[in-house]
Amino acid sequence: MAESALISVAVAGACSPLGRRVGRRLVDHCRVDSVVGLDLRPDPGIAGLDYVSGDIAELDLETLLADVDVLVHLVSALEPWSDGESVSTRDAEVTRRLLEAAGAAGVGRLVLMSTAMVYGAWPDNPVPLTEASVLRPLPECSFAVNKAEQERFAGQWAEEHPEVDLVTLRPTASLAEEHVGWVFRSLRSAANLNGESEVPVQFLHMDDLAAAVELCVVGDLTGVYNVAPQGWISSGTALDLAGRTHRFNMPEQLLRRLTTWWWKKGPAQSRTGALSLGNGSAPPSPGLLRYARFPWVVASDRLRAAGWSPQFTSEQAFVSGHKSPPWGMLDSRRRQQIALFGTVAGGLGLAWGVLAFARRLIRR
Repeated sequence: MAESALISVAVAGACSPLGRRVGRRLVDHCRVDSVVGLDLRPDPGIAGLDYVSGDIAELDLETLLADVDVLVHLVSALEPWSDGESVSTRDAEVTRRLLEAAGAAGVGRLVLMSTAMVYGAWPDNPVPLTEASVLRPLPECSFAVNKAEQERFAGQWAEEHPEVDLVTLRPTASLAEEHVGWVFRSLRSAANLNGESEVPVQFLHMDDLAAAVELCVVGDLTGVYNVAPQGWISSGTALDLAGRTHRFNMPEQLLRRLTTWWWKKGPAQSRTGALSLGNGSAPPSPGLLRYARFPWVVASDRLRAAGWSPQFTSEQAFVSGHKSPPWGMLDSRRRQQIALFGTVAGGLGLAWGVLAFARRLIRR
């Protein structure tokens, strides 16, 4: 693809929070001639984007991609409360259909969205991990296992289609003001139950991730690229930014049993918040517990060398996607005083309730 030639782009998953950002960037880019958006959800309403609504499994993809130069694969069938094998199977099928259609239509470049979670969270992980690190997704995390399998499948497909440039992005946990995904919520909840252990963590603003996708579309990049801010922060710092007053230390086996039991209860409780863990956080996905206990931070030097530069630090990204409670603006001493007062008040209230109940029994 000539550097000066105008290109046509298809974005699969155009109505997701990331897809909308990517779509806006691409329709405004001087090298992009046209952008087609594919998704199940309502039209994102982006001026200049041609939108096609429908299930990837049912659309005539080969026809839709006939004049497309670059395919951006942002589709993920994984929903917030569906980290399961059946959903992962559907996600893999969507990827297979997109790749087969891209090959038949003559697409010249494929941008695949993966995750840094494919490296796994292990005690012996180097800090940071590079693109040369071995992929060791945790078996209990179907999301990470599924993404690693997608990468393998896409790699095999690219070998059979040497005329296609494959670019794979492995971002760390990403979030934005209007979107805090299930990965982020689970990691935050798990960290709150991790006692005083400090684990290095990273958070990526979705605007920076969209900029990385844009660079992969219009540039000449090929291969795998980690996407993360420079450096990292501790899990304790992240919780302080969230305004937490205390942390729990729950044994991993007990926590795993508790979260597995909760997860089997399904999405009804998650929507009502009946089993939330304070401050709006839900109990973590069982498959993500170890990702909050061991490091999996990544270095994005390779992407930086290609011209990408994040605008947000991990702290800024975390704060932008986290609505801190009113006490989050107070200093740590004041928050501890409030927490102590709440504990004492709760204890007195419980004692008063027991006494009142006892009096009723005596009167009877």
